[in-house]
Amino acid sequence: MSSESSSTRTLAGPQRVVDLIGNTPLIDLSSLVENPEVKVYAKAEFANPAGSVKDRAGLAMVRVASEAGLLRKGRRILDATSGNTGIAYAMVGAAMGIPVTLCLASNASPERLKILKAYGAELVLTSPMDGTDGAIVEARRMVKEDPKTFTYLDQYSNEANWRAHFEGTGPEIWEQTSGLVTHFITGLGTSGTFMGVGRFLLSKNSRVRLITVEPDGPFHGLEGMKHMASAIVPPIYDPDMADEARSCSTEKAYAMVLRLARERGLLVGVSSGCNVASAVDLAAEIDSGVIVTILCDSADKYLTEKFWESE
Repeated sequence: MSSESSSTRTLAGPQRVVDLIGNTPLIDLSSLVENPEVKVYAKAEFANPAGSVKDRAGLAMVRVASEAGLLRKGRRILDATSGNTGIAYAMVGAAMGIPVTLCLASNASPERLKILKAYGAELVLTSPMDGTDGAIVEARRMVKEDPKTFTYLDQYSNEANWRAHFEGTGPEIWEQTSGLVTHFITGLGTSGTFMGVGRFLLSKNSRVRLITVEPDGPFHGLEGMKHMASAIVPPIYDPDMADEARSCSTEKAYAMVLRLARERGLLVGVSSGCNVASAVDLAAEIDSGVIVTILCDSADKYLTEKFWESE
């Protein structure tokens, strides 16, 4: 390194891993649409340290519980997860010295199971036939049976979930688009991202349109997403906040994942593919606007899926 470069570069001081959560880039995907008057941007949440949008809510829920004295020495974080929130809990727990127990369906991708074990989380695997709902039921049973050991964070009911996005993701989107965002569209899982970002954007501009996306049926391959009509609806979800509700097929999401990898150099997960495909469809239906969606996580948890073998 030259003396000139070393003297002009400003280095950040040491940081904890949890301090790296948030302030993710906004990627321009407008080249996917034909109308130059419509912009499509996607928040690169895979840039968070544990690799997903759930890092934000995971940290917020743990912090709130800790500040309330609910994670006293010896108590374990407990929650149900489809994978990413669990990974966030496991990362945050490891960083903060708090043990973590997670309930999840046994058909979670092998990559997710390995990541969770790598962080040292204790896993309770539930029936794949019951999906995330079965994991929720098991977590509720466990905390009822042993309330002195477990602190059940219940991401589906936890107000800190959506507040993490009201206080972080939403303001970032507003700033990164210079307040020009006209549409926010994202898939539903816990609904925390949609509720938090949506509420913030509406507080800045009541004309921003909010659109939800769900799998097109109860049996789907969009891990982490909920088909609300056939699932336990998260208590934090308010369906009346959406201006429009859309659906996306597993096949369409997979096709977009492949397209983003092979045409844009973006290796993202299946919910990200669903979000981008839905944003592109929306872009084709409007004359002008700035659409923002979420790249929920990277592809590293899905690489054993067979759709990658498509030509």
